[in-house]
Amino acid sequence: MEEVLTNPSVLRVTALLKELGCSGEPTILSESARTAVDAANALGIEVGQVASSIVFKLPSGNPLLVITSGRHRVDTELVAKNLGVEKLHRADADFVKNASGFSIGGVSPIGWINQPEITLIDVALDEYEVAWAAAGHPHSVYPTSFAELSRVTGALSMVVGD
Repeated sequence: MEEVLTNPSVLRVTALLKELGCSGEPTILSESARTAVDAANALGIEVGQVASSIVFKLPSGNPLLVITSGRHRVDTELVAKNLGVEKLHRADADFVKNASGFSIGGVSPIGWINQPEITLIDVALDEYEVAWAAAGHPHSVYPTSFAELSRVTGALSMVVGD
């Protein structure tokens, strides 16, 4: 699993964490953290502490990043209404990779190669002292907080699901 630490995406996230003054460092998991449940089980935490980075396509064709608590499913109708857009479109694996530079299952909220047009953060993450976000690889996560994620991503706080 040491090769995960030398993965270019993980190295990009690690360098940015330091540059942005974040306190957490990537942790390598022996089990995949492709889903919030997988990550929570691997870390021994509540699923709500997992900060999942979900990518959608806006009507403009640009990416929308929603950093949501693992206990929530993004309500696309609610988010579209709150953003004043007709609807959100699902993003396929190629769109996610081209926009973020990360493969699905390891999409980090930071270190994108093309910044999302809009970034939202689920207010439910503020209920936890520590949240865990993907660090660029399905076997790599890092500890953070709602405040830190908001600061480093410039995310707008919003109820994104139930």
